[in-house]
Amino acid sequence: MKIDETNIEIIKHLRDGRKSFSTIAEALSITENTVRSRVNKLLEEGILEISGLVDPESLPGHRMIIIGVKLSTVELVRMGKEFNNLRGVVSVSVVTGRYDLIVQVLLNENEGFGLLEFFTEELSRISEIQEVETFVVYQGYNLRVPYIL
Repeated sequence: MKIDETNIEIIKHLRDGRKSFSTIAEALSITENTVRSRVNKLLEEGILEISGLVDPESLPGHRMIIIGVKLSTVELVRMGKEFNNLRGVVSVSVVTGRYDLIVQVLLNENEGFGLLEFFTEELSRISEIQEVETFVVYQGYNLRVPYIL
C-alpha cells in the first residue's frame, strides 16, 4: 500500500484515537468517507493499529525493562518472533550493534511477575541466547505501551 502525504496526515490526527473521521476530514479538507476508507485500508494492511496505551509508571507494581540480547544464531527474524511470544513482551526489534535484539518487557510484581519470573519462566525457554543485558527503566519520558498482562 502506498503511504502518501494524506495517509501520513490522517495518521498524525489519530494520535488521539478517539478523534472522529468527520473532524479529521474537516481539518484535511477531504471527505469523511475518504478518511474512513484510508483508515480501514491502513488497518487491513497492518500499517496502522489504533489502541489504548498506558504509562507503565502510573500502574502500581508495574515496571518496564529493556533487554539487549546477543544470540548464538543468525536467524534473527525467527528469534524475534519467538521472543515476541513470551509473556510480558511489549516489543522486539532486530538491531545492529552490540546486540541482535532489543526487547521491551512489562512486568507486574503485584501479580508475581517480576524480573526473576520473566528470566526463570520465560527467557529460560529460549536456548539460543548467548548473552543478555537488562536495563530497568526508572523514569520514562513519553513512554506509553499497550497493557498486555
